Formats: sequence, structure tokens, C-alpha cells
Amino acid sequence: MKTALFLLPFVLLPLAAHAQTQVTIAETAPVLTLTVTEAIQAVPDIATIGTAVESRAPTATEAMASNASRMDHLVAALRTAGIAARDMQTSGIRLSAQYDYSARNPDGSQATPKFQGYEASNHFSVKVRDVRRLGSLLDQMVAAGATSINGPTFGIDDPAPLLQKARGAALRSAKAQADYYAQQAGYRTVRLIAITETGSGGGAPMPALMRADKVEMATYTPVEPGEVSTSVSLTVQYALER
Repeated sequence: MKTALFLLPFVLLPLAAHAQTQVTIAETAPVLTLTVTEAIQAVPDIATIGTAVESRAPTATEAMASNASRMDHLVAALRTAGIAARDMQTSGIRLSAQYDYSARNPDGSQATPKFQGYEASNHFSVKVRDVRRLGSLLDQMVAAGATSINGPTFGIDDPAPLLQKARGAALRSAKAQADYYAQQAGYRTVRLIAITETGSGGGAPMPALMRADKVEMATYTPVEPGEVSTSVSLTVQYALER
């Protein structure tokens, strides 16, 4: 009788095969932390306008129907003016009963409010991608039935390139400050060890200016876009080295 001998392969697994190891090396040099904000100014290429259409009628149904008709007329005028559907967005539809609170009783006390009907309103925003047409567009909106206008708010359609410029400016500013502090403290150089972007985006735009001295000569509402600010805030850490 023969006996077969089978040799099983032996595999040596490292002890750390199923373990996670994290090594943290403490920074022995002094660490300087700076928070720097840089902004890039640019002429805006978009503007957002808030507008509304309001209607009053004896009944809620009539108020809503009247407001819907006026709203359709305004939207049609905006489309004729070249505003795309994606650049118009409803922000609120409201319906409320209206009362007259001015009546007084003979003794001077307030009388029971008198019901006057219903008011329906449709609020929406319009994004204008050609700010040069903004003044004439505002006049067209009013002529088409808009009963209120808010804004405009100016901005940059694609802020990414400006954000990159702001990041570069912030890093250069942080490095210059770090070098200065290092030299004043008796150190030879600095070594970058961490960067955190703590905030980015558009700053408050400069308001539109309605120039009264040119109103009589202008053929449409004058609007000045000014400039808007695109900013980045960085928290940067440097190790100071001898």
C-alpha cells in the first residue's frame, strides 16, 4: 500500500495585513497660521430682477383668473424680448382677502373692517444675460403689466476663472506675510504645511445707479452695472525654519 504525501503550501501573511495604521508626525518647528482674503473686481455679465403682477377682484376666483391673464401677457413679452424660459422662475403666488380698516364708529373707536375683495399676486425672478439691455427691458416689463420691480442684483455667470485668480492672489499675499513674520522673528524661511479654503463666492455688488441728470434725455430707464467682487478666503499654515 502506497501512501501519497501532499505538501500544502504555506503562506506567511504579514501581521498588519488586516490592520490600519496611522502615523502622525508632530511639527516641531513653530507654526504660523494666517487667514487671508483676496477679491477680484469685474464688470458683471448677468443681472437678476424680481418682479410681480398683482390683481384685485370681488371674488378669489376672479382675482386669480385676472392675475393669470396678466402674468401670461408679461411672460409673453419677456420671451419676445429674448428671455429664455430657463431664466424665468416663479418665487411665490399669493391670494389674500382685502379689508378697509379706516372706518370709525361715532365714538371714535375703530369700526368693523369692510371687506373689499381679493388680491392675487404672482412673484417671479428674471435673469438677464445681456446687462446692456437691462434698462429697456425694465420699461418693457412695466409696459407689459409688471406692478412691482426689485433689484437688479448683478453677478458673474461663470465665477470660476475669477475664483482661481483670487486663490492665486491670496496665496501670494499669505506667503509675503509669512516671510515678513519669519524674518522679524529671526527665522530664515517658511515651509507651507496646510491650506484650507474657508470661503469663496461673490461679494456684495455695487448698486445700480439711477442718474437723475440724464432721465430726460434717456429713452429708457438708465442703469449702471458698476463692478462686482469675487473673493476667496484661505487659512494657511507655515512652519518657521532656521
